[in-house]
Amino acid sequence: MDLNEERAQQWRADLRNEIKTKDRTAKTRVHMPELDAEYRSHTRVEEVNLGLTPEMAMAEAQRCIDCANPTCMEGCPVGIYIPKFVKQIEVGDFLGAAKTLKETSALPAVCGRVCPQEKQCEAQCIHVKMKKEAVAIGHLERFAADYERESGKISVPEIGAPNGIKIAVVGSGPAGLSFAGDMAKMGYDVTVFEALHEIGGVLKYGIPEFRLPNAIVDVEIENLRSMGVKFITNCIIGKTITIEDLKEDGFKGVFVASGAGLPRFMNIKGENFVGVMSSNEYLTRVNLMDAASEDSDTPVFLGKHVAVIGGGNTAMDSVRTARRLGASRAMIIYRRTEEEMPARLEEVKHAKEEGIEFMTLRNPIEFRGNEQGRVTEMVLQVMELGEPDASGRRAPVEVPGQTETIEVDEVIVSVGVSPNPLIPQSVIGLEVTKWGTIVVNQDSMQSDIPMIFAGGDIVRGGATVILAMGDGRKAAASMDKWIKEKN
Repeated sequence: MDLNEERAQQWRADLRNEIKTKDRTAKTRVHMPELDAEYRSHTRVEEVNLGLTPEMAMAEAQRCIDCANPTCMEGCPVGIYIPKFVKQIEVGDFLGAAKTLKETSALPAVCGRVCPQEKQCEAQCIHVKMKKEAVAIGHLERFAADYERESGKISVPEIGAPNGIKIAVVGSGPAGLSFAGDMAKMGYDVTVFEALHEIGGVLKYGIPEFRLPNAIVDVEIENLRSMGVKFITNCIIGKTITIEDLKEDGFKGVFVASGAGLPRFMNIKGENFVGVMSSNEYLTRVNLMDAASEDSDTPVFLGKHVAVIGGGNTAMDSVRTARRLGASRAMIIYRRTEEEMPARLEEVKHAKEEGIEFMTLRNPIEFRGNEQGRVTEMVLQVMELGEPDASGRRAPVEVPGQTETIEVDEVIVSVGVSPNPLIPQSVIGLEVTKWGTIVVNQDSMQSDIPMIFAGGDIVRGGATVILAMGDGRKAAASMDKWIKEKN
């Protein structure tokens, strides 16, 4: 605002008085502008959602009715003070809103884009209980973080006095970054070890730029660097160096956030044909290794008839990427109905707008290929939903004798991932589950080896960005307590 502080304060006071006289529950939720679907389906580098204007953000913030018991906060895994930052936006204090977000979130611009707010904070909004649309908390979070970045007045959270205690973080995904930020605030000497050449973990290799631009992630990482967090890339803990090496180097605590980078396959006939790959490989090669360019050292085949197996956000990212890389027919193959898809509703909506074909109640049972060993066809078993199980969920069952065969030249399997096995295999005595996840005390995120804490996919097997960040925050508080009690 081009106002001096005195005028700004008076303007905010006048606005507060005006807001008090309005029926904010009657307003409709703001809808974020988006790129044209036809245009965006041919560009990988432009973000689909365009963000809110200041006027739109303030209007949406006015819909918050100042609940005496803000249940929205109960749905936030990292404990953002939602009413405070929303009210700050309402009165035009956008930089203050960004500062409030950073008190508990290391990645507000990221979370505002990729977190499933509709299942978390927004699901707990009082408007939902009143049969109205929830306040667009995610849109507002993104707005505040973007406003601060674009203003050039990026604040650094307050850092405690250095205590000289070295802490290691294995993995630079959302769990690791969240943990690192909180530990840095408490004065610890934090070093993050990343196996790949880029910092950010799944935020960089797993989420396309049309949904989360790398430049956004980089700014969040630079903010952590400003807090004193150090990063070492191309270093595989468990191979390059071991946990024992870290102990010898003086590290007093280790937080394992190595993720779930081991893809799962379906173990069906023909799965080894050329052109059948995991979503992990596909997205990593495209997002981190520039595999779509003609002069790439590790090019990816640009299929024209691409099928993606699965119904989660990673499947949506994969199929929408294939569409942007020139697929004339890009398909989602899912064994349940669309209602059961775990992907965000927004991602399903965007995919449909971009021409993605949804083939639900279909399950691959065989891949066929040519003499050169490349996949050419996929046989699908037609499914139907059976009787509800004990949880009330209807399992998909085969419709006897009903199959169909479709032409494909590329298949991307997105049916889940398994935890990275390097840490569990390299640490003697570390307790793991039969699925390869690290066993921790759920209240503290501490393993049976006291100096090792863990969180995110390596514990959960699969988690959203915000749940992983919540693990990181919980582990940081617990490790701080453990170190202080020990000393």
